[in-house]
Amino acid sequence: NRSSDLDQKMAKAFGALFLGSGAFLFYRFRRKVSAAELMDDSQASSRVWNANWDRRDPKAGRQKKANSADESDGENKIKKPTASRHLILVRHGQYNQTPTGDKLRSLTELGKRQAMETGKRLSAFNQPYTKVVVSTMTRARETAALVRSCLPPDIPLEECGMLAEGAPCPPEPPSSHWKPENHQFFQDGARIEAAFRKFFHRADVTQNEDSYEIIVCHANVIRYFVCRALQLPPEAWLRIAIGNCGITRLTIRPSGRVGLRGLGDVGHLPPDMITYN
Repeated sequence: NRSSDLDQKMAKAFGALFLGSGAFLFYRFRRKVSAAELMDDSQASSRVWNANWDRRDPKAGRQKKANSADESDGENKIKKPTASRHLILVRHGQYNQTPTGDKLRSLTELGKRQAMETGKRLSAFNQPYTKVVVSTMTRARETAALVRSCLPPDIPLEECGMLAEGAPCPPEPPSSHWKPENHQFFQDGARIEAAFRKFFHRADVTQNEDSYEIIVCHANVIRYFVCRALQLPPEAWLRIAIGNCGITRLTIRPSGRVGLRGLGDVGHLPPDMITYN
């Protein structure tokens, strides 16, 4: 009997030890999995697309009428855009960085060749360009003039000072060699954001056909525009590289959805003509 009681006690002790060890290991395993999940940035940074990002969603702030007769009334139907807007962003060509002052910072000979090749590339797209918008800075104006020489002469030209180069917002991670003063971010950021709101929006309900607009401006501006248009963190703009005369293409659908069709494309330039300054 004593031996039987001893065997039972030992069996219970080993059983308890086994269950306790298993529970401990299970707990530790679950803790590690949970920590890994918490460290998964792809889940932490995800967010829902804002369909009314341009404040032009015709459905925003409207309620459907309960009366079916009212819904059938043409005057009460919500008008929706039907056309897409295609924005072609072109960075200026290589320019002289040594002189002080914008007027003296004109395109180099290589920059002029880059602009001509870009004009030929845009011409080869064979799109019905609606207009060309250009920054008021010298290097952008010169680039736009050379690009336009390759396109039909009746395409309207518009200048916009809000497209000038600047510091959109403090980049993350910070740059070790490019550190503008805080007041520069404060001033330039508001201007560049205003430019984004001016040029980036879905088509108006009165626009019947797709439009194709060329915007000749600067690397910082383009990179910021891309982040904002895709609803990515704006402070990520400095992680993107845009070469001289790189072509970036975005499409804004009638629904407000935005698609990036090309980012800083320099495939139209020979390898010895590709620069980033």
